[in-house]
Parts: sequence; C-alpha cells; structure tokens
Amino acid sequence: MLPSLSILIVEDGAADRMLLATIVARQGHRVLTAANGLEALALFEQERPQLVLMDALMPVMDGFEAARLIKQRAGDELVPIIFLTSLSEPRELVRCLDAGGDDFIAKPYDPVILQAKIQAMHRLRQLQATVLGQRDLIADHNRQLLDEQRAAKAIFDKVAHAGCLDAGNIRYRQSPHALFNGDVLLAAQAPAGQLFVLLGDFTGHGLPAAIGAMPLAETFYGMTAKGYASHHILREINAKLKLILPTEIFCCATFLDIHVREGVLRVWNGGLPDGYQLRLGGERVALTSKHLPLGVLEAKRFDDRFQILPLAQGDRLLLMSDGVLERRDQAGEPFGETRLQAILQSNADPARLFDEIEQALRAFHGSAADDLSLVEVKVTEEALPARLPGGFPLGARPLRPMDWSARFELRPDSLRSADPLPLMLPLFLQVPALRQRAGLIYTVLTELYSNALEHGVLGLDSRLKSDADGFAGYYRAREQRLAALAEGCVLIDVQIRSEGDGGSLRIDIQDSGAGFDVEQALAAQPRDAGLAGRGLRLIEQLADRFCWQPDGRGLSVEFHWTADA
Repeated sequence: MLPSLSILIVEDGAADRMLLATIVARQGHRVLTAANGLEALALFEQERPQLVLMDALMPVMDGFEAARLIKQRAGDELVPIIFLTSLSEPRELVRCLDAGGDDFIAKPYDPVILQAKIQAMHRLRQLQATVLGQRDLIADHNRQLLDEQRAAKAIFDKVAHAGCLDAGNIRYRQSPHALFNGDVLLAAQAPAGQLFVLLGDFTGHGLPAAIGAMPLAETFYGMTAKGYASHHILREINAKLKLILPTEIFCCATFLDIHVREGVLRVWNGGLPDGYQLRLGGERVALTSKHLPLGVLEAKRFDDRFQILPLAQGDRLLLMSDGVLERRDQAGEPFGETRLQAILQSNADPARLFDEIEQALRAFHGSAADDLSLVEVKVTEEALPARLPGGFPLGARPLRPMDWSARFELRPDSLRSADPLPLMLPLFLQVPALRQRAGLIYTVLTELYSNALEHGVLGLDSRLKSDADGFAGYYRAREQRLAALAEGCVLIDVQIRSEGDGGSLRIDIQDSGAGFDVEQALAAQPRDAGLAGRGLRLIEQLADRFCWQPDGRGLSVEFHWTADA
C-alpha cells in the first residue's frame, strides 16, 4: 500500500485545483494548494512537501520558474515535480522537463494514471534516499579509513625517516599516487662511515603497496646501526619480505653502499630503472638492474653480490623509481626512457641534472600513474649523524665501566660467511664513555679487520687499486681467494679495563698471513692514496694508541676515557 505523502498542488484555476485536491486526498495523501508559482515557493519553504503537482502556465510566476527554484532549494533531496499541462507540442513538453520536471500528466486528469505516476515518483524518492544513505555511509567509512591511514602514515614516516634523509648532500622528491607511498626511501650512516641508501618500489600503490615498508625500514635501520655489512642487510630484508608478503607483492630496489674514505661505491639493483653515477670528469656510469626484486627468491637462491665501482668526492648518484618513466601526459603518452635519455645527453652540469629532470616532469603536464621517486646523493666526506642503538638513551640508567675480555676466532668458513664486528658494537655501548665514540671505534675496528683479512689472510695488495681497472680486479680477486680459502684465521681480542675513575679499551687483532713491515707501510703511504687503501694511516690518526708486533701479523689499538668523558 502506498504510504501517505505530503503533496503540493499548484494550479491557478480554482475548479481544477479543487478537483485535483479531492482526487489526491481520496488516495490518502495530505494536500497543500497554491494558486501560482510564488505561493508554491513560499509553501515549499514552510512545509517541505514530498511531491509537487505543478501547472505550467500561471500568472505572477509560471510553473517553469517555480520548478527551477524548488529544485535548487531542495538540494540533495529528491522532490519529484509532475507538470499538469494541456500542452501537446513536443517542444513545450521538453521545456517542462528542462525546467526540472520529472514527469507530466495531461488534462483532464485520470485518477488511475495520476495514482500510478505518484507511486512511480515515490519509488524514485525511496531509491534516491537509499543511494544517499549509502553515500553517507561510504563517506563515513572513508573518513574513518583516511583517519586510520593518516595515523599509520605518521607512525610509518617516523620509522622510514629515522635516518639521515635530511642531510645536506641528499635531495629527493616523492609524489605518492595515494596517501601511502608504495615507494620507500631510506638513508643512514653506518658506524664505520659508509652511507647506505635504499630506494624501493613495492608492487602497486597505496596501503597494499606500503605494507612491507615498515619491516623493510626496521631491518635496514636496525642492522645498519649495529654495523652489519650492506650485503647482510640486503639478505635479511629479502628473507623477511619473502616470509611476510603475499606472492603478488614484492619490492624492486636499489641499494647504495657509499664509502667515501675508501673511494668505493657498491650497488645492488633489483628491478628498478637504471640509476647513474655522474663522475666529476663528465663520465656517466649506468647502475643497471642485475637481480630480481626483493621478496621473490628464497634465501638460498638470493644473489647479494654488489656491483663495485670507484668513487670520488664530488660524484653524484641519481636514482629513480619507474613512476618517473611511467608518468603520462593528458593524451596518455608516458614520459618514457627516450625523454629521460635526451635530458641526460643534453645536461652540461651534473649539479643541475636533478632540477632539469624535475622541470621536465612538471612541463610534461602529466598525471602520475604510479608512485614517483627521484633521488640524488652528492658524494662528500661531510660527517652525517649516525643513529646508533644504545638500548637505553644516555642517562636513562647508571652504567659503570666494567672489567671483561672476549676473543673471536674466525676460520675459513666463518671468514666467508660471518661478520664479527656487529656482535662487538653492543658490547662497547654498555660503557657510557664509549657510546660517545662508538662510530670512531667501529671505523678503526673495521680497518683492522679488513687489513687482517684482505692483506694478511688473502694476501691482496692494495696498490692494485691504483686505477679503475685495478680497482675492479682487486675485488674480483678478493671474492675468488675468499671462495677458495682452505686455511687461515683471524683472531680478535677485546679488553675493557677500569682505571680509577676512567678506563680503557684495547683491541688486538692477529692474522695467519705472512706479515709485513708496518713502519715501512706507514711511511710509504701518501697523504692521498687515490683508490689504494689508507687504512693504517686512518687507524694511527683515530686511535689513542696504535702499536704492532715486529712481524706485522698483529696490530693493537687502545682508547682511553676519564670520568668526565
């Protein structure tokens, strides 16, 4: 049964108005009447009827104008208007609909047809009310979802930007396709001085694409701060993503291991577009993808080998996600590799390249089809703040110097697969005075270990790194000799001693190699050894005391502190 509706009848003829009001009232509806459009407008504002029966031709204000004004004031609410007309010209009937009418009925009125049209208009009102209710419900859910995503994004940003992305030598632009960015950019300085930069691009965009970013960032920053090597970090990230991500989601990534002091750039690219090393002399070296993305392969099949390149201060490193190449103009044409290469070829100043690519993307007048990231790192020895894990912030609990010692003995299998240095850093951090110098101590320890392994056990000569070809050959020989190593060892002894109100740290490292003349090596090392190693001179400069065994197979360093340190 049709429910009772509030119906406004607008008719200038008194007899027709009374007849129509009687028919509508007998059908069970509440009736309001008006003699012209102006009266109808006033009644609509006052009574808000649910349906209007409107005569087209009336004095004062005709039905066409009244219908337009009623529709405007009804807003989102559907108030159907049925025109009452004796007009028969198609043009005039179309005019009724153009004015806002939803239907029309011809005079004289047939009660059965009138009732059917009122029922049809009521069904339209119900349908529109349902749609509006669903719209409001969706809007509420959307607001709630956005609030939750903003809260999650605030947490994610604190984790993802916990490193040194704000350093003066790093520039980046990120443009998310949705609230969450499927691209992730991480940067942190390792205790031994390297700068690690990771640009990742998860499949898709928005929240589903960002679900792997939190564990990726946590692993990257946590292992970097503990002193793990870049290939160990990469292998752990891959294993974690493989474990937690669904099959259809993975992460294309480029990992840069930038060691300015050694003049070494290590690059791992798995699925991202080519990055570029822009050397001071104008040479441009492509950092191409040679691996599958992270989270695809099981640990035993994952390839963590880095491309190794010589590096100099002033070089620039450029990375990008595929959102740069896939940006499309209004016609749907992608920005593409050809446009990018044209910018690279025409560039006369590497310092301007980042800006030139940005300007070209803006001038392209395109829309992002995917998350977009563009990153530039200028190679500099300027110190960056290293975020080291202390377990507790300084002053959170009283820590006193301790007396203890530890020994690490690494034989061939361990030398190939293990890195003892990250195990030692948390031990040093238990001493408040050593926390302040943890990065410096770790740098010295890294140089000692590299010297013992590469020059002692493996018998490599750093003079091989006198040029770019020799540099590459040095690291090929390192991998080959390490893989073939059948005997040899490195011993590391660490001692912490309390000395009154202060204390000391002593590190002794020995290797099974043939030994060398340390004094002669120090004297022969120039101040700037180019691509060759400068480890011994660095150890001498950073340690409080540096000494060695006569046969050169054992080196020792000491660090001292007082209660005021």
